[in-house]
Amino acid sequence: MTSEELSRIFRERYHSAAHRQVATSIHLFGIEYADALQGHSIKEICTMADVPVSYATEVYKGMKLAKFVVLKS
Repeated sequence: MTSEELSRIFRERYHSAAHRQVATSIHLFGIEYADALQGHSIKEICTMADVPVSYATEVYKGMKLAKFVVLKS
């Protein structure tokens, strides 16, 4: 998956998150796309997605949680 594709998905998730659920949606993005995000600059993806670069830390948290979490349908 390209950085552009990941940033498009991240932009959609971030901007459509319910009030007070933004951090949760960022963590879920990191969990769901952990493998695809490997080798990409998370800060660059944040910039391309029009998301504050400070949220890169939250994406990394999701990526680290990915090996411990199973997503529900």
